Amino acid sequence: MEAEEKPIGVGLFTTDSGQTRLIASRRRSTGHVSFPAESGNPATDEFDLVQLAPRGTLFTWTSQQFLPPSPPYAGDEDHHSFEPYAVGYVEFPEGILVQGRLTESSPDRLRIGQEMKVVTIPFRRRDPSDPSAVDDYVTFAFSPADEDAQDGGAQR
Repeated sequence: MEAEEKPIGVGLFTTDSGQTRLIASRRRSTGHVSFPAESGNPATDEFDLVQLAPRGTLFTWTSQQFLPPSPPYAGDEDHHSFEPYAVGYVEFPEGILVQGRLTESSPDRLRIGQEMKVVTIPFRRRDPSDPSAVDDYVTFAFSPADEDAQDGGAQR
């Protein structure tokens, strides 16, 4: 059976025509934007769902040099297969900072103020030897926008 890619959580992001956008909420009374989206009381209908811009600006970043504890982390890696990666905050035009994994981890290729795009990356792949495991899971990440010129704009 062919594996289907599913997001790690419902309502975190959407991908349409190869472009990934995060789904946030905007409080009607204040205009405050939150990610992940807040859910309000349906009777008061105080939040609107909004898609954040597909690109933002790298606000700051650091490197993750050790395997995060599990739980809460639930990725595929173990202590032997773990590879360090970068994590950053990206500022979106809607006035919100969002933390996420970066697809680039080389300090030579990252700079504060750099334009970043929202992409999807593998989070957990199904075990082909397990017949009950049918789905692969993906999560959002941020990739340098200048990689568009190098890879023809392909989604990762």
